[in-house]
Amino acid sequence: MPPKLTPTPLSSLRVSRHAIPSHNLIPNTSIQNKPLLHYHAAFPPAELTPSSIESHLASVGVVEPQWRFSMYRTTHFHSTTHEVLCVSRGRARLCFGGEDNPGRVETEVEKGDVLVLPAGVGHRLLEDLTTEGGGGFEMVGSYPKGCNWDMCYGKKGAVVSRW
Repeated sequence: MPPKLTPTPLSSLRVSRHAIPSHNLIPNTSIQNKPLLHYHAAFPPAELTPSSIESHLASVGVVEPQWRFSMYRTTHFHSTTHEVLCVSRGRARLCFGGEDNPGRVETEVEKGDVLVLPAGVGHRLLEDLTTEGGGGFEMVGSYPKGCNWDMCYGKKGAVVSRW
């Protein structure tokens, strides 16, 4: 069993909130009026492993960890569910909202950061900035219990009518 994670106390936690306008066929935060949240150093990096993240999330019981991976280099979004991304290794530059969206958000994330993406927010990896040994950028991806995620790319098709 992995060691118990101790999240950064709320009084010390830095949080960035971003409202991202819809662009082309990517709804972003416009459909639910919920911001993209970036919790900086939500977990102390020294204690952090993918297993410890998964164990912590399972103990909280709100979201279910479903994968360990980097992030696709193609802008995509999920129309059916919100997403929680916990950075378990490395650093990266990410784009939210679509790379040609004037209202997009480009941000750097690192081990220990947590991102909460409302359903509809386009996201992609711009650059893996990891310089340490032992592999590249990796996250644990989680979704609310009972929700199934889909893959949408902001192109014409059946999903457009949902928003």
